[in-house]
Amino acid sequence: MTTSTATTPFVDWKLARSTSRRLTPPGPVVSTADAAAAVAELRAAAARAHGPVAETARLDTPSDLPPAMIVDRPTWSEVNLTSFAGLMDPVVAKLVDRPGRPMARPMRVVGGTISGVEVGTLLAFMATKVLGQYDIAPAGSIEDARLLLVAPNIVDAERSMGVDPTDFRLWVCLHEETHRVQFTANPWLREYMIGRSRTLLDELAPDLDTLRERLGTIARGLPDAFKEGGTGLITLFTTPEQRERLDSLTAIMSLLEGHADVVMDEVGPRIVPSVAQIRALFEQRRDGLGPVDIVLRRMLGLEAKMRQYREGAAFVRGVVDRVGIDDFNAIWTSPETLPSAAEIADPSRWITRVHG
Repeated sequence: MTTSTATTPFVDWKLARSTSRRLTPPGPVVSTADAAAAVAELRAAAARAHGPVAETARLDTPSDLPPAMIVDRPTWSEVNLTSFAGLMDPVVAKLVDRPGRPMARPMRVVGGTISGVEVGTLLAFMATKVLGQYDIAPAGSIEDARLLLVAPNIVDAERSMGVDPTDFRLWVCLHEETHRVQFTANPWLREYMIGRSRTLLDELAPDLDTLRERLGTIARGLPDAFKEGGTGLITLFTTPEQRERLDSLTAIMSLLEGHADVVMDEVGPRIVPSVAQIRALFEQRRDGLGPVDIVLRRMLGLEAKMRQYREGAAFVRGVVDRVGIDDFNAIWTSPETLPSAAEIADPSRWITRVHG
């Protein structure tokens, strides 16, 4: 596990790990034989999805990509703890070990405990929701990046919706495999996203003086974090300038999620017989959340992530309809060709800027 260079890490990753394991509920009850069959089918589905996804996206990927990792909830949390540490520790080290004003050891201990519990609690919640993920491994190298499929959550979802398991597993793989294609066909994108994320975290991490100044704003704005359509707690800790840079990164995330949805919807009808039923029931499942789940999603900004799927997909379709898939793929050329937040909302602005 990567840790801060500080004597006492500001995030207690060991506590985060134990908190996540303690709070994460077990997955659905599955027999040993059914579990083995699900793992084998998910691994095969991911392999089957790669060709149609890459061909539809018209992106060239390496031929020796590793097989998908089929994981349980604790393993998913463990992978993401490593990724969180890889992103956060270099930033936090600057905050707690500032020349001339290092953070006192007692404050490091208290901060590490609080942040460890917070991270572990967040992972416990997310570990029950995530179906799949392409982990770009910010703490490692590009060879460490892997496609993850969370088997208990996929089985739980297909059971609750009453859909065909084979079809649903392949459908999930189409979306997640698209993310792997995006990054492996454009290796610069991984380093760029890691760099942008670390820079933004560095800007968002307040020192003690700044944090005191913001406490009043945080208290006044707390109710807005729970409103429908809000962006969650992050807005309470950021300045207008920081939110603008956050919007820029969000625009790229919208592109990645929207592009994955568009490719999935293009490929799905060709190889997933019950795709129409799955899509309809999956959207109903998103809308049919309980009140506690809704509050948590609003607080964490996950409703904003749902908007990324819709807005990003509308952007991708708007560009492809106008210029075709090959000219759309100019978007993967460099950081300069990625869309801004304004361009996500108005695809014609991106077309004009990039294609003239």
